[in-house]
Amino acid sequence: MIDLYSWPTPNGKKVTIALEELGLAYRAHPIDIGQGDQFQPEFLRISPNNKIPAIVDDDGPDGRPISLFESGAILCYLSGKTGRLLGRTDAERWEVLQWLMFQMGGFGPMLGQTHHFRVYAPEPIPYAIRRYTEEARRLYGVLDRRLQSTGGWVAAGTYTIADIALYPWACSHDKQGVDLSEFPAVAAWMATMGARPAVQRGMAVMSDLRRPLTDDKAKAVLFNIPQDAPKARGS
Repeated sequence: MIDLYSWPTPNGKKVTIALEELGLAYRAHPIDIGQGDQFQPEFLRISPNNKIPAIVDDDGPDGRPISLFESGAILCYLSGKTGRLLGRTDAERWEVLQWLMFQMGGFGPMLGQTHHFRVYAPEPIPYAIRRYTEEARRLYGVLDRRLQSTGGWVAAGTYTIADIALYPWACSHDKQGVDLSEFPAVAAWMATMGARPAVQRGMAVMSDLRRPLTDDKAKAVLFNIPQDAPKARGS
């Protein structure tokens, strides 16, 4: 049994989608990042960077328990455990991993910054909004050209953890200032991904717990914003 400690954010949803696709038994434990659960000692023991998601697998390598943090590492572990969603040959596996790193190093962090400065920043910073929105559009362009050249999947000519990693982040394209009509290959891929039953189940895990981030205390906890800072737009 795998114990998942997470919250319904894009990085958390990456892992729940993978668990559902791979048919692995798991228990989901909510870590409310707006209330500071990620700083509790019990969670820090398995995720020292105080970030979700993290897992504990009682049946790890050689039958011994293992704990892991970082969503990309967890996806690689789950694929390695089952022998699925990571390509069939060494060349395909490296292709999948490079696109997973594209998500981990660029598509996720940059879109997260775009979302933050467009929606959650205590005060509007036009330079930051412009800089990150343009970078988001550039990254969607990279993904769109890739999908055009491959015929529909990100890597290895088939559905892999690279697709799983990218999808939850792209689901918030509107809040990132991205119009998918400009990226038709991404739009088609999104529709294909969203129609998969396991993707739907993974996206739904703990989704009822998520709430609009309008509470100043929650923002202070999540973004390390002083509580006497100016309020965000719309708050």
